[in-house]
Formats: sequence, C-alpha cells, structure tokens
Amino acid sequence: MSEVRVRFAPSPTGPLHIGGVRTALYNYLFAKKNGGTFILRIEDTDQTRFVEGAEDYIIDSLKWCGIKIDEGIYEGGEYGPYRQSDRKAIYRQYADMLIESGDAYYAFDTPEELEILRRESENAGNTFIYNGYIRAKLNNSLSLAEADWKSKLENGDPFVIRYKMPLNEDIHFDDLIRGDIVVNTSTLDDKVLYKSDGMPTYHLAHLVDDHLMKISHVIRGEEWLPSLPLHFMLYRSFKWDPPRFAHLPLLLKPDGKGKLSKRDGDKMGFPVFPVFWPYGETAKGYREEGYYPDAFVNMIALLGWNPGTEQEIFSMDQLIEAFTIERVGKSGSRFDPEKAKWFNHQYLQTKPDDQIAIEFREFLRAKGFHFDIVRLETLIALVKERVNFVKEIWDQTDYFFKAPELYDQEVIKKRWKDDTPARLMELRAVLEECEDFSVASTEGVVKSWIENNGYNTGAIMNAFRLVIVGASRGPHMFDIISWIGKDETLQRIDKGIAVIGNISK
Repeated sequence: MSEVRVRFAPSPTGPLHIGGVRTALYNYLFAKKNGGTFILRIEDTDQTRFVEGAEDYIIDSLKWCGIKIDEGIYEGGEYGPYRQSDRKAIYRQYADMLIESGDAYYAFDTPEELEILRRESENAGNTFIYNGYIRAKLNNSLSLAEADWKSKLENGDPFVIRYKMPLNEDIHFDDLIRGDIVVNTSTLDDKVLYKSDGMPTYHLAHLVDDHLMKISHVIRGEEWLPSLPLHFMLYRSFKWDPPRFAHLPLLLKPDGKGKLSKRDGDKMGFPVFPVFWPYGETAKGYREEGYYPDAFVNMIALLGWNPGTEQEIFSMDQLIEAFTIERVGKSGSRFDPEKAKWFNHQYLQTKPDDQIAIEFREFLRAKGFHFDIVRLETLIALVKERVNFVKEIWDQTDYFFKAPELYDQEVIKKRWKDDTPARLMELRAVLEECEDFSVASTEGVVKSWIENNGYNTGAIMNAFRLVIVGASRGPHMFDIISWIGKDETLQRIDKGIAVIGNISK
C-alpha cells in the first residue's frame, strides 16, 4: 500500500454528532494501523451555516477522545492551509479548468426561476432535475449564444458553475465496504460546483483539497454515497487518480428505525454529542455525563466494526492493531444506550481506587463534605462494582456521610417487630463496649452475641441496617459502621429507635 493519508473534514455548523466522531476515529485507526497520516481539515465553504465556536468544539472533542491530529489548522503541515475559507483563492482556477474542458458551464438561472420550475414539476407529479435533458432550455452558457453569456459575465450578472453530467453512461466504481457500484448518469443532475458568492461547493472544494493534500483514502459517512458518482466523474474530468473510497454505515436509533438524532437522545436521556455544546440550544455531552474517554471510544468503535472475535474491551492501541476497513459492515448499527453504560462500567472497574476517590472527592466538595483520599479509597472499594459512573457513587453512599432522615416504610412493616427496639438497645450496648471498631472485631463480637443469645441473625441485622442506612441497601454492615465510626453508629441506633418507634405505633 502506498503512503496512507486520510482526513476528517467536518463543517463548523454545530456540535459534532457521535457519528462524526466515529468517522474521525475510523480514519485515525486506519491511518495509524498503516503507518499513515491523520489530517483535520475544516470545511467551512458554507458561510451561511457557520457557527462561531464550532471549530474549537470539534478540536476539543477529538482531543478528549485521544484522536491525535498529525496535520491541521494548528499543527500545520506542508499541504496547508487546512481551513477551506483560507484556501478560497485556490478553487476558482479548478472550476475554470472544467469550463475550458467543456465539463462545466455557467448558469444564470435565478433562485426564483428555479423555484417556479420545481413547483411546476411537482404539480405535474414529477421531480425537477437540472440535467442534460433540460439544460439546453434554461438560462446558461450551453443554451445562450456565446456573445450573450459573455455579456452577462462582463456585466457582473450573478452566476453559478455547474458540472455537465453526461447522459446515459454507466459509471462503475469500487467501495472498500460496499464493493462494486454502478450508477447511470441519466439519474444524476448537474450539480453546482461554484456558487454566486464566490465560494466553491463541497463537491468541488473537498475534491480539489483531497487531490492537493494527496489523500489516499476517503472514509466518510453513508450520506455521501449518492454524491460518489459526481465525485468520480470530477476525478475523471481532471484526469486525476481517485483515492479509495469507503462509506460507513449509519448510526441508528435504539429501535433501529432511522438515523440516530439529538431528539432521540433528548427523549431517552442520553447524549449524542461527545462533549457539552455550549452555544445556542445547548446539549449535554458524554464527557459531562461522566463517561471516560476510553470507554466512549471503545463503544463507538464497535458501532459498525466487528473485530471478528468475542473481545469487546479494547484500548486505543489495541483498536489500532485490530482495525481493518474490511470488517466494517454495510448495514446500519443500532445504538444501545445501556450498552454505552456497560462500557463505562467496565472501564470504571479497572481504574485504581485512588483515582476514583480523587474524582469523587470533587463531587463531595460541591456538597460540602471534605474527606481525605485514603479514607475515600476504602469507601470506593466497597461500592464501585455497583455503579457505572463516579457520580452514581453518591447514590450508593449518601448514608456514609449523613444519618438517614427518612426510613423505608416497606422495610419497617416487614422488619420492625415489637421486640426490635429492645434487641437494638442490646446491640448498642455490645457495640459501645468494643474498643476495636474494625470490621473483623465488630463482626466477631456481634455474631457471638447473636449466637450466644439464640437470636435470629436476619431479624437483628435487617433492623440494624434500617437504623444505620434507612433502607435495605448498601454493602456489608460492618464495613459501613467501621467507616462511619463508633459514635456515629451509636447515635444512629438511638435516632432510629426513637423515630421508627413513633412511626410504627
């Protein structure tokens, strides 16, 4: 394989969808697997849709994911500039080359005139297509006398440059994912290549840039597949060797019916963007929802690509080693928000307790609690298997930091008997005598007391958990009381007996 050069070329028109992140990731993995170069090119030719801040958002998103840019607007490179608006002067000469070769033409039709034609076609039950069957009847340099269209140019009349698509020709091209594709040109229209505002359209600009930047493989979303015939024809018109193409499958809604959208995320409570979008209509991101970047990357890598094994957990280096375009599927991949959580759970379990404790400490500080890392590490070890995100640790541990204010009514009905207060007072006395309040010590003393008195272990321990925690939840009881300490344990027993006693009367 010759030198591999791939590009991710987003438009700065809004937040970066996770489908776009997956496209960037697959390009990155392919480049690194083949010792190639990953390029970020900002395609901002559509100035009417440009959104301030979107460019930095794209770069921040890729950085969070660990996708490293080899050439780009900040990294530089010998094929720059890497922002299309900075390359504006380049494109007109290539549009003119197509005019001179007869593969493109000037079109002077106004938007209003074209809209009338579209409506007339719709009223007749047809679809309006600006192509070889009607272009000779419209207002362009193919239908007008040379003197007339040149006069329009000299007078500064608005125009666009359209590609002259040949009629009734079968175009064959190969896609690395979809194989051989055949399209007849009679089904295609004469696309605009150069707009009246002096900017090229995507079709011309990206193709010129790919050629000048020596892009070897174009790996992009399925939505660009209908444009492939035009792009193939443009390469032929310029007499350039085309890159290899690979069109990735769509990311589908959780029910598999249609493309995944922000609306789906809003409805079901999951993000569809990598990081928080702060502009206009804000949108949450995976980073702010508590996902680890390596878990997020692992998750999206498997949305469309199959390693051919049962392995599901991959580091970035492992993904690079295993990735091949040939194992990317043709069919759309259904997004599963629960599977996304599962990935984060797997990664959280591998994180050292001290790292998780540092993250959780910031969460606690926001709530007004201050604990040292060593003590929090002990707590993390008790509960991390129960959570998918660091933020969920609070829901599993709130009773470690404050005595319960409420007690579960169902548990009271089931576990609180007439003799429960008396048994708990006996337990309190036993614990008060404990000099050593470690897990092993308190567990041994309490179990001996229960056994020596012939008490029911379940009845004692369930009532004990109720007054300490407030509900039937949490890890081993002796881990809990060891962490909160003797004084707090005794106070909670007293409070629980008093409050629940009044409730149960």
